[in-house]
Amino acid sequence: MATFLYKLGRLAFRRRHFVALMWVALLTLAGVGATSAPPAGTTSFSIPGTEAQKAFDLLEERFPGTSADGATARVVFKAPSGEKMTDAGHKATVEQTVSGLADGSEVASVADPYTGNAVSKDGTIAYASVKYDVSGMELEDSTKDALEDAAQQARDAGLTVEVGGDALQAVPHTGATEVIGIAVAAVVLVITFGSLVAAGLPLLTALIGVGIGVSSITALASALELGSTTSILAMMIGLAVGIDYALFIVSRYRAELAEGREHEEAAGRAVGTAGSAVVFAGLTVVIALVGLAVVNIPMLTKMGIAAAGTVAIAVLIALTMVPALLGYAGRRVKPTGAKSKLLGGGRGGKKAGEKAGEKAGEKTDGKPAKANLGTRWASFVVRRPLAVLLLGVIGLGAAAIPAASLELGLPDDGSQPTSTTQRRAYDLLSEGFGPGFNGPLMVVVDAKGSDAPKQVFTDVSDEIKDLEDVVAVTPPAPNKGGDTATITVIPDSKPSSVQTEDLVHAIRDAGGDIEADTGAETLVTGSTAMNIDVSQKLNDALVPYLVLVVGLAFLLLIVVFRSILVPLKAALGFLLSVMAALGAVVAVFQWGWLSGLMGVEETGPVMSMMPIFMVGVVFGLAMDYEVFLVTRMREAYVHGEKPNQAVVTGFKHGARVVTAAAVIMMAVFAGFIGSSESMVKMIGFGLAIAVFFDAFVVRMAIVPAVLALLGRKAWWLPKWLDRALPNVDVEGEGLRTAEERGSGPDEDRELVRT
Repeated sequence: MATFLYKLGRLAFRRRHFVALMWVALLTLAGVGATSAPPAGTTSFSIPGTEAQKAFDLLEERFPGTSADGATARVVFKAPSGEKMTDAGHKATVEQTVSGLADGSEVASVADPYTGNAVSKDGTIAYASVKYDVSGMELEDSTKDALEDAAQQARDAGLTVEVGGDALQAVPHTGATEVIGIAVAAVVLVITFGSLVAAGLPLLTALIGVGIGVSSITALASALELGSTTSILAMMIGLAVGIDYALFIVSRYRAELAEGREHEEAAGRAVGTAGSAVVFAGLTVVIALVGLAVVNIPMLTKMGIAAAGTVAIAVLIALTMVPALLGYAGRRVKPTGAKSKLLGGGRGGKKAGEKAGEKAGEKTDGKPAKANLGTRWASFVVRRPLAVLLLGVIGLGAAAIPAASLELGLPDDGSQPTSTTQRRAYDLLSEGFGPGFNGPLMVVVDAKGSDAPKQVFTDVSDEIKDLEDVVAVTPPAPNKGGDTATITVIPDSKPSSVQTEDLVHAIRDAGGDIEADTGAETLVTGSTAMNIDVSQKLNDALVPYLVLVVGLAFLLLIVVFRSILVPLKAALGFLLSVMAALGAVVAVFQWGWLSGLMGVEETGPVMSMMPIFMVGVVFGLAMDYEVFLVTRMREAYVHGEKPNQAVVTGFKHGARVVTAAAVIMMAVFAGFIGSSESMVKMIGFGLAIAVFFDAFVVRMAIVPAVLALLGRKAWWLPKWLDRALPNVDVEGEGLRTAEERGSGPDEDRELVRT
């Protein structure tokens, strides 16, 4: 592989005009597709294999034309202190508001609170239910404006009015912190390279890759029913890996220049060595993201595949666009150790072979070069490996403690900030009708095969009334055929409570007994039941997902490192970092620690899909640093260094770059904490803290400590397996062999042409 990528890098360097034109053309094409594509429609949140989804599908079949997936709104009214909603003046205001709401072209129905028993017992709170023909994301702005205007007119008449439901659902935005994250990345790159030109290359290529990826997602959003969150997550991951992959190749290019090689040769060798690591690091991320399909939740599968596509683009751009831009930059990208004008150096710096600090102990101008920080740290770790290992494991274990209290759920209006009208409507309904009113359960009774369906409906209703935590049960509402009915159940507890979850299971158990006696099937659905089923489905899928993703990546890393223990150590280190990251997420978003600093206005259960999504993404990113750092150690070991010295050499060449890459990735992820979408905010924080734990504790401390303790055993591989595995040559041994044979740039150029 190294030889092929070496040729590809040199070819891209020489044919830079064609390569740059190709990527710009792809960016333009994707941009045109995004601007001309129809807007994204409704995103179907189907959960195959769950009872809630089965009930929803049955409703579509037996109650046609009811717009089961249409948007809803609850306009909640509260009378001033000492007055009631049944007062003549307030009643007239509400009836006028309801009449105005019914005039909309997208309105399916409006329920009057006075005829629909929607006034609280104390008479202070009432609500009108509005049903629309289309989903919240498809509602026209004029319809949303009419809803808000109607609420404002009622406020002007002296009532407190708030609007709940998904009719006012807005497209999530990321906020200014995303730009701050990119700015931090730019500063880190400038500090790392000491040159604006070298720092600008990773940023430019990452933005081109993300532009192509996100524009492609936007262009296909309507056809593939991709939600707005999909493009945000693809942007988040694409930016992070795009910058990092380009950073590693540019860094290796500068190191090759410092060895005295010409620019084209340095570009080829950078792509042949660091590019090999980029390919395998990208493969681990793609495997982790595509593996989300195991969960069998279409929305999560689409998010994973879209993000994986963006990562694949980032890999291809790093292998082709980066060497092409290096060709344009020419001598403006300095060798490692050369002082640029930005840092106060003279023009051109010193000769490539005289770079200060390039090798530990090397003399420059007659003085020994000072070992860099990575070398000093690695030397410290290999001297005291057991102490460093214990400290790292205990620290991550302590951070993971809150994960034992993990509570999972999906967000509803109760998790919205108190500044939103949706949250205030939620609180008013809880005040007037009880906390369970915000999470009604819909029971669907299929009595198609029963001789007495009406009696079955009554029996189910009576059975539910006797269950604990039930406040109210509406009379059965049969369809036109009389073979199916819906029953609405109001729990006594809030939607995200354990008591409501127990009630759902109790209704399903009771339905099982009725089905055994009558043959009628009883199903529970609604948003609350759907959330419970999603959480259960995600929990059930976590172990198979871990086995699949970690197993495939483990096999891939065996091929890369030609070792058994190194991939095993990488997987165990990942588990430590992801558990610590989940603990931090629980501490902030569930317990409320530092919630004000993170912009978390409301604490509550952690998003149901957070653990499995974090496992997938963090595993892929963790393997990035494992591959980049350990391949340098493997390269040194293969070339004859002792195990401990190979660890130090790996850190000498890779620690600075891996540190910069981790800080950049943290900055990019942290930039999404400012998103208005709670899931994006939580994922941004979770990934940022996970990268911190994995890069600076696991890869920078635990990994060298374990390798120092294992010694030569770390690189052990059974002979039969060594013969069976393909030789992918990530370390660039083939390039070194060619150099030793005397194959020069001209001969290699002929190889590229042929």
